Amino acid sequence: MKLKIMITGGGTGGHVFPAISVADAIRRLQPDAEFLFVGANGRMEMERVPKAGYAIEGLNIAGFQRKLSVKNLAFPFKLLSSLRKAKRIVRDFAPNVVVGTGGYASGPVMRAAQRAGIPTLIQEQNSYAGITNKLLGKQATAVCVAYDNMDQFFDKDKILMTGNPVRSDIANLAEKRVEAIQYYGLNPAYKTIVVMGGSLGAKTLNEAMAEGMENLKDKPVNVVWQCGKFYELIYNDCETAKLPNVHMRAFIDRMDLLYAAADVIVSRAGALSISELCLVGKPAILVPSPNVAEDHQTKNAMALVEKGAARLVHDSEASVKLLSEVFLILNNQALAFSLGENISPLGRPNAADLIARKALEIARVNK
Repeated sequence: MKLKIMITGGGTGGHVFPAISVADAIRRLQPDAEFLFVGANGRMEMERVPKAGYAIEGLNIAGFQRKLSVKNLAFPFKLLSSLRKAKRIVRDFAPNVVVGTGGYASGPVMRAAQRAGIPTLIQEQNSYAGITNKLLGKQATAVCVAYDNMDQFFDKDKILMTGNPVRSDIANLAEKRVEAIQYYGLNPAYKTIVVMGGSLGAKTLNEAMAEGMENLKDKPVNVVWQCGKFYELIYNDCETAKLPNVHMRAFIDRMDLLYAAADVIVSRAGALSISELCLVGKPAILVPSPNVAEDHQTKNAMALVEKGAARLVHDSEASVKLLSEVFLILNNQALAFSLGENISPLGRPNAADLIARKALEIARVNK
């Protein structure tokens, strides 16, 4: 009888791409396994997962708005509806294990599985566990983590240190450098600054770039600025975007080439971004988003900063300090080298494989 694997998570790339990476790893190890993803309707997983070759069901669920919003009035009703649908999906598919990577749909599906007595595996990406995963962790079979000291949130006997799954194509970047320069139309004589705000974009990073035209004008640098799909129309005509050495894009379809081209990287401090930066091994400036639960991005960033593996710029200071910090690294070869040397050992290229093996171990026991 085929093993049935259910994977749930999504909302942003930070939850979707790890979920797909784990599924791909399970498929390599167990080619005849049957998969079903569960995501949130209207979110990126409903498009990305089928493109990766997997079936997906959607729940009508959205996150609770941390700022006062009329959308929160509908939240309890959407949650109840999603819990009911999740219960039906779990019952009908009857998985041997459910893997949760976080995001809107993950909570209802993992809860439904646990109530049905189905083993669950939590893939906790951050250095500070959110309230949903802390609650789910009490009944989870295993919790795969990427940071030390996670026994403050979960039973230490359930914890497996795996790191976060990242896309496999970001290995061996040095040999892609020439291709990357050509792909993005960059000047090969210049160093390259990469600014990325995640799949949805980051308002503060975009504002800092838009206001930084004078700092970038006539400078011998390339800039690849990923603004996010929600901000493209807003910033497409700003003066910075019109500079010949600035290349603004809504979304990056070849992250491997973007990383290969980079000499310094500016990023939010989401779990997936940090895991990729560790594997890439290049100087990074982290600007944690203040609009996340438990301020977990700052905690993620500090785990690197305290090791001398990244620089930190607070969101409130980005418009003033960000570009000066970028040029500090570009103009200080010793600092750039030190940051790269300190971040590289933190990369875990086999994270997806470790999580996949644990999921299969659990599934086989429950077959």
